[in-house]
Amino acid sequence: MPYLVEGRLGDVTLSATVETPKDAFAKAIEWQLVERFSNVTISHGSDTYSIDEFASVMALLEIEATVGRKKDDAN
Repeated sequence: MPYLVEGRLGDVTLSATVETPKDAFAKAIEWQLVERFSNVTISHGSDTYSIDEFASVMALLEIEATVGRKKDDAN
């Protein structure tokens, strides 16, 4: 399922569809910092995140995966 990145530029809402969470995060950062879009969000399925929320969720998933790999290595 693709990721949807949305942001506002003045009175216009723009959106882009990307395939990976890393691409979604990169696009959102580009739009907010370089293009100066406001209200940038990343959606996946029925979940919508701010850039901060998305970064936190992705970090927690990565930590979870790392801990899971270490547990598997120990067995």
